[in-house]
Amino acid sequence: MPAQPFSAETVVVDGRATITLSGDLNGTADDDLTRAYDEAHSAGMSALTLDFSRAAYINSTGIAVLVRILAAGRRDGIQILARGLSPHYIEIFEITRISDFMRIERDDPATVGGIA
Repeated sequence: MPAQPFSAETVVVDGRATITLSGDLNGTADDDLTRAYDEAHSAGMSALTLDFSRAAYINSTGIAVLVRILAAGRRDGIQILARGLSPHYIEIFEITRISDFMRIERDDPATVGGIA
């Protein structure tokens, strides 16, 4: 399966930011995701939702990119929520303890695209 290009779209409303992740979250996502975080931080976010509902795949390098974003959020005092994760990735985030650093919204997989 060919890689799907990554993109990160940022929306900030009343201090709450949402970054919608699309495509493959891997090492090539680092610059785009960092830029999206910095954009939201500059807009004065107090909370951040990472929306994975349009993400296609996450590999170990992508998890490292997420860990850097979580570290930045912790440093900046930002509450982070993840939504749109498939049960598979929820389990991976729990096993790797990433879920200790962000709240995971458990969506109904029948109604959310989520990554498989």
